[in-house]
Amino acid sequence: MYPEDLKYTSEHEWVRSPGETEGSVRVGITDYAQEALGDIVYVSLPEVGVELENGTAVGELESTKSVSDVFAPLGGTVSARNEALDATPELVNSDPYGEGWLFEIVPSDAAAVDGLMDAATYQTSIES
Repeated sequence: MYPEDLKYTSEHEWVRSPGETEGSVRVGITDYAQEALGDIVYVSLPEVGVELENGTAVGELESTKSVSDVFAPLGGTVSARNEALDATPELVNSDPYGEGWLFEIVPSDAAAVDGLMDAATYQTSIES
């Protein structure tokens, strides 16, 4: 049900390694998260060059139901952000694992990606 090539966090974010930028990983929210949020109408993302600390709130997703924080799944430096979401935030709903990605990070510890959940573990975590 969840893409096997991704890693996941308990905050319902996914991490794809590698990202488009050299040494980076791409971050987005899971299908489960976008469904729970409802129609996303606004996305606030961290700026390129900002240092992120693992687990801290770094942006927001605003939907017709609520506002939800986006958390840094890893510590590192923001290397890219999905500028398309400024004009079309609904991409997060329609294609959460593709065009609806949020931002990219160059992790301060590349091995930290391996410490995230695999698809099966994430699936189990949301079922319990």
